[in-house]
Amino acid sequence: MPYFEGADGTRLFYTDWGQGTPVVFVAGAWLSSSAWEFQMLPLSEAGMRCVAFDKRGHGRSDWVGHGFDYDTLADDLAALLDHLDLREVTLVAHSMGGGEVIRYLSRHGYGRVSRVVLVSSTAPLMIRTPDHPEGIEQSAFDALLAERTRDRPQWMAHNAQAFFATHLGNRVSSELVQWTVQRCLDCSAKAAVEVIRTGCCTDLREEAGTLRVPVLIVHGDADASAPVELCGRQLAKLVPGGIYKEYPQAGHGLFMTHAEQLNDDLLDFIGTAAR
Repeated sequence: MPYFEGADGTRLFYTDWGQGTPVVFVAGAWLSSSAWEFQMLPLSEAGMRCVAFDKRGHGRSDWVGHGFDYDTLADDLAALLDHLDLREVTLVAHSMGGGEVIRYLSRHGYGRVSRVVLVSSTAPLMIRTPDHPEGIEQSAFDALLAERTRDRPQWMAHNAQAFFATHLGNRVSSELVQWTVQRCLDCSAKAAVEVIRTGCCTDLREEAGTLRVPVLIVHGDADASAPVELCGRQLAKLVPGGIYKEYPQAGHGLFMTHAEQLNDDLLDFIGTAAR
């Protein structure tokens, strides 16, 4: 099975399909590379090289108990790009993966990356601060995290429908819901807590404002995990020259419920940015 090593020696699993323009997928909290099958299969068949990896503590990567800060996660992403010697890369990130990509660019530069897609991103900042009063109160965040931690399987099962926004008519099979919940449980309890703290509490506003490659931002207006007013629309205001697309009635899991639409947007963006 294909593995590479992070800077601290952590073994990280990756998937590598196809040939051509490299597209590297970065999953959000709890999910692994397997969650990207709805993008990796069609894009690889369209002539692109699609690569995804399991974050530390997730999926088939080492379940270490450290390194869930954005600096370390960005270094893991850098190790993957170096390991495969990928260039002219499109980075596609979901949820907190967007923060990993933003930190990667501010920490490692643009030598290997040509364009970025941020899907349902938790960036730029979700938590409330004195200069960010619209954010989530820290006490409310802590209470939700504690509720989640007390019974992870039950919490994820109960909140799966909100992830897909099925109450708005988005159709997903019960089997896909169960499959997604299981993918979310395929990470360590330590990772499950720490990546959420990183994703929600790290201030990326300044870094988002310095991005200097073409950026596509995609967000659903029914996102219950990363509210569009707090995340997608704010990120769009910060990213210089960013392209913003808001999907009506789409939730946090739009890369599954709106896979065809997203894939069309990815193919169009990658082709346009490459010209």
